[in-house]
Amino acid sequence: MKEIRTGVVGVGHLGSLHSKFLAANKNSFFSGVFDQDSQKAMLLSEEIGCKAYENLDEFLKDVDAVSVATSTQSHHPIAKKCLLAGKHIFIEKPITVTLEEGQELIDIASEKGLIIQVGHIERFNPAILSLENFNLDPKFIQSDRLSLFNPRGTDVAVVLDLMIHDIDIILSLVKQEVTSIAASGVAVVSDSIDIANARLEFANGAIANVTASRISQKKMRKMRMFQKDAYISVDFGSGVSEIFRLESDPANIQPGLMALGKLGVEGRQKFLLYEQPEQRKVNALEYELDLFVETVMYDKKPVVSAEDGLRALKVADQIVKKIQEYHQNFKIQ
Repeated sequence: MKEIRTGVVGVGHLGSLHSKFLAANKNSFFSGVFDQDSQKAMLLSEEIGCKAYENLDEFLKDVDAVSVATSTQSHHPIAKKCLLAGKHIFIEKPITVTLEEGQELIDIASEKGLIIQVGHIERFNPAILSLENFNLDPKFIQSDRLSLFNPRGTDVAVVLDLMIHDIDIILSLVKQEVTSIAASGVAVVSDSIDIANARLEFANGAIANVTASRISQKKMRKMRMFQKDAYISVDFGSGVSEIFRLESDPANIQPGLMALGKLGVEGRQKFLLYEQPEQRKVNALEYELDLFVETVMYDKKPVVSAEDGLRALKVADQIVKKIQEYHQNFKIQ
């Protein structure tokens, strides 16, 4: 199998990391980088030893697969040009600004037999990966993603910048249609929504309460899930998950599980068990890019497909519209 020629468009903070990881990938020949800021591209090319292209057309002649790490507003035009040139793409989240743009990319990729993988990086967080062998069937989810203010990312609402991470995770876990959305939020330090809360209801009765803020004094990236006889805590920051569950049959208490005591009335007591799944020692960004290269090499379905990205964008878009309706109803500026 020949190695894949890769390259990166957009060499800001995230794009520079993409470039370094792809350049180090054993199955990837890293052709180089392109950025509207040619000086920035040149500096990075000198650092990692690759070519800095002066225009996108020349860049596209030398690659098989492209990582699009530009601003959200430019995702669609750049990704579209890459696809029309016959290139597979990895595109940072959110896939595009609008649903129509995302659908157009999907249609072009389908017509040309190309792969789109969306950079929902939290799917590859060690805390989530450690739960792969646990039967997750959450009925109530509480997620909190709080961040210090950073001008990078404020070209879109916090729903599209931060909350969409948790929306994608929740949709991948519940696997049901969203039947109802309630949301509120406000702009504080930027011209778009900086803090938001949404309540999602699903066809199977599951509920998710999701909060995101980019104006907090401390950082938090946590998700708590409740299901029949189990509580799962996920800390995206530390990469650690914890599981608390109830078990009525002592024979089912496996080695490595810690029994914290018993709960319930006499005769109907259950053991309260604690488990901290083994943490996967991976860099989430490096891992998802490695999987992208592997997906292109072997023509596999991406772990996070364009359809997944569009599904998360659809819910995020509905949340933003609910917040706008809320503002109109209460005449909030």
